[in-house]
Amino acid sequence: MRAEAQAHVDKIKAALALLRRFLDWDRALRRLDELNARVEDPTLWNDAKAAQDVMRERRRLDEAVSATRAIETELNDTAELIEMAEAEGDEEMANEGTAALAALANRAEIDKVKALLSGEADPNDTYIEINSGAGGTESQDWAGMLQRMYTRWAERHGLKVELIDYHAGEQAGIKSATLLIKGENAYGYAKTESGVHRLVRISPYDSAARRHTSFSSVWVYPVIDDDINVEYNESDLRIDTYRASGAGGQHINTTDSAVRITHIPTGIVVQCQNQRSQHKNKAEAYNQLRARLYERELQIREQAANAENATKTDIGWGHQIRSYVLQPYQLVKDLRTGVTSSAPGDVLDGDLDAFMAAALSQRVTGETVEVEDVD
Repeated sequence: MRAEAQAHVDKIKAALALLRRFLDWDRALRRLDELNARVEDPTLWNDAKAAQDVMRERRRLDEAVSATRAIETELNDTAELIEMAEAEGDEEMANEGTAALAALANRAEIDKVKALLSGEADPNDTYIEINSGAGGTESQDWAGMLQRMYTRWAERHGLKVELIDYHAGEQAGIKSATLLIKGENAYGYAKTESGVHRLVRISPYDSAARRHTSFSSVWVYPVIDDDINVEYNESDLRIDTYRASGAGGQHINTTDSAVRITHIPTGIVVQCQNQRSQHKNKAEAYNQLRARLYERELQIREQAANAENATKTDIGWGHQIRSYVLQPYQLVKDLRTGVTSSAPGDVLDGDLDAFMAAALSQRVTGETVEVEDVD
């Protein structure tokens, strides 16, 4: 088989192997049989909540198994077609088969990522919190660029974006902002973005046109519904009110409507100022607090808390997950997976899918990659 076609075959087989490993194939088939049997049980809907959970699990598992089988069948059929075409010297048919393999490889990658989104909170809406690091205007401008990047990423995927909290930078950009991204699997896709992000460029704020390095942190946590019980003591909370900043009219600028809640045992801080009333801001801040506490528990269960905690305690060297270099060359490099892009303009415009897919795959395989940071 020609090299180009073989490369597509290898990519598809790697995606299938990861899918089977993730699903624990034999266990998944047994579980699907069990769920199908439960769906046929007329007493299932005596408990509507339990029935919905069963139907949701069955749908996700059935989609993953069906997609895997369909890709395997199409791969075998197309590979046989190419081998037959090459044996008969039919160049046109071989080219068509190679093109079909390329399309199948892309589909396998998409289906693989969908299947990997089976975590407890993956289907949920998500908060994305962005904080500038040390460095004044430079890092604040970088934080503003990240806010735009995640907004554009969400819009590319048809997700709805709401600005929950916003603190403008002194001259440009932002000191911090919290986005609420609404849509299917919003948290599942975005969760791998938590960490420190590093920017290298010629500063537009430096009259000497020197190269600057800036850091900002991103923190991603899921929106949770009322069915999930998150326990905390009111006595462990410190609630502060302050005057909201930014656009919003006369009312938002003249009353202490913004709310900040600090969970003292963990140091978690959430805040909201987008609503006009203090009551509504306080309710949204409580929602964020529950979400943050729940996300913290998820991270502990996934044994991934160390990297996440580092991003909150030190926004700087040694903790970055991705570097974005704009000068003297163009490169974005993920320091966990080694995925790179030579088009940082596209990445900053929301083209993040390759980075997210690689990070999700790495969570399944557990394989670490030694990646050297860029200068």
